Amino acid sequence: MVDYAFPVSAVPSVSISGTGARFPVHRIYCVGRNYAEHAKEMGFQPDREAPFFFAKPADAVVADGAVIPYALSTANLHHEMELVVAIGVAGVNIPRPRALEHVFGYAPGLDMTRRDLQLAARDKGRPWDVGKGFDQSAPIGAIRRAAEIGHPERGRIALEVNGELRQQSDLSELIWSVTELVAELSKLFVLQPGDLLFTGTPAGVGPVKPGDRLRGSIEGIGDISVSIAPPADPLAPASGTSS
Repeated sequence: MVDYAFPVSAVPSVSISGTGARFPVHRIYCVGRNYAEHAKEMGFQPDREAPFFFAKPADAVVADGAVIPYALSTANLHHEMELVVAIGVAGVNIPRPRALEHVFGYAPGLDMTRRDLQLAARDKGRPWDVGKGFDQSAPIGAIRRAAEIGHPERGRIALEVNGELRQQSDLSELIWSVTELVAELSKLFVLQPGDLLFTGTPAGVGPVKPGDRLRGSIEGIGDISVSIAPPADPLAPASGTSS
């Protein structure tokens, strides 16, 4: 038995729809600017350049229905509604025709972003880590198994804030498809069971404030809801750190 210097944290995990089992999270990968209209609103021309990836820590996962505090050190916390791919089979240098064999399922998720910190880093040519990979930045709804729903290529994706529609598009509008993203990501990392891949957000990203309630949905996959609370003591017990 290993004697650790302090208590070991619980393994971050996500619920699996229709079962009592949970999906243990290994790593969280994200892809940037994967919807044309979002690329435009961020000041870029959409094209088929190679997809670029960034990461969030596994323990950034937040449960559906959670209340999360407004993030530290930002005055411009943004929502980004996304389709999340859950990897169930390990692989590296995966050929595109076999990419979907590695997918366990799909979930709705939010890539919460400290936009002011992200843009400041981008303008200085620095990494985005502080703008993207912070505490409780990855709310994720229940995973629907691919064995149950297949591999959706289209379907409405949308986000409301306090009942007001902010984001709306269709999965068919992804610049890089799930098949392509999984194959490309596996050229850079050995994908493992438990990996999650956020596939990009549609146009309409914007700020949230304490008191706001966010509700996202993806047709045929499910919903994700979280509420934003005022900034809190970061060392106080968190509300809903796994879903």
